[in-house]
Amino acid sequence: MAICIQDAFFSILQRSRRSAPVPARTALTVLTLAIALSSACTPAARPYAEEIGAWQAEKDQYMRLSPDSPVPAAQRATFQPLPYFPINEEYRVPAALKAIESTQVFEMSTSTGQRRKMRRVGSLAFTLKGQPLALTAFVDASENDMRRLFVPFGDLTNGSETYQGGRYLDLERTASGVYDLDFNRAYHPFCLFNSGYDCPVPPRENRLPLPVRAGERLGGAH
Repeated sequence: MAICIQDAFFSILQRSRRSAPVPARTALTVLTLAIALSSACTPAARPYAEEIGAWQAEKDQYMRLSPDSPVPAAQRATFQPLPYFPINEEYRVPAALKAIESTQVFEMSTSTGQRRKMRRVGSLAFTLKGQPLALTAFVDASENDMRRLFVPFGDLTNGSETYQGGRYLDLERTASGVYDLDFNRAYHPFCLFNSGYDCPVPPRENRLPLPVRAGERLGGAH
């Protein structure tokens, strides 16, 4: 359900570019029971907090050591671990995708004022903190790869506790149409770390009316 770290960063790189010219009710029940046992990248089950902690540690290593890191090369050696909200399983919920049968292209605004051509795949319906909510899932209109869904979102922490331009989630496509929506894996766009990147801005339809205190947050340096 959740994607491995190397696949996640491939997706992030695709989203943040350098600037240049079963029935749903049944499936939801099954997923809710399976969430506690699932593991992102290994067949052996391990505690959820440990799984997320390892994911965070791998990302820190990526930011410091990868040649594809958005952190300017001169700053990587001293780059501090990314700050996160405390891991909270209340922010890991099942979501059902209602597909949108349309080839219409949607132009999503970006951090540099450009327009990114995307296609809506469907609407993810879920409940968080007792509120029924929905987020639209997208794919890049220029790509034929439908295996991963891009879910940019905003919430009431933006501009104070998290980046004003929102955060992202990446999901692997499922045959059931039911997804493990885990906000503990929410990440900031690369343009937070390097203004040379062009990052999609969550559209109005994906702005949640509550604070999502899970996943990456701002630290003192931002």
